Amino acid sequence: QVQLVESGGGSVQPGGSLRLSCTASGSISKINVMGWYRQAPGNEREMVAVISSSGSINYADSLEGRFTISRDNAKNTVNLQMNSLKPEDTAVYECYANVRPSIVSRSYDYWGQGTQVTVSS
Repeated sequence: QVQLVESGGGSVQPGGSLRLSCTASGSISKINVMGWYRQAPGNEREMVAVISSSGSINYADSLEGRFTISRDNAKNTVNLQMNSLKPEDTAVYECYANVRPSIVSRSYDYWGQGTQVTVSS
């Protein structure tokens, strides 16, 4: 089994910054992709940013360069630096990882428990 533990959510005023972190642990042979999704009340879950094991990155077009994703493969950790936050960034942010538990198994998707980010004045 694989566990994803997130930290770093909270409340901030518009224009502020937050940094989210997520660490994967458990039965891990390889983590293919790590990243962040978010879901606001009444909305569907959407991709925020993902990063592959080789460092290839995809961001949601709506971010306009305000967020930066990074990854430490040695520590099985992914971070999301969020700057110039807007009220519309308010959501539950979930860590995601596509993990191969062993060299003889296929890969599976795993999700963290989610961390609340609230941007409000």
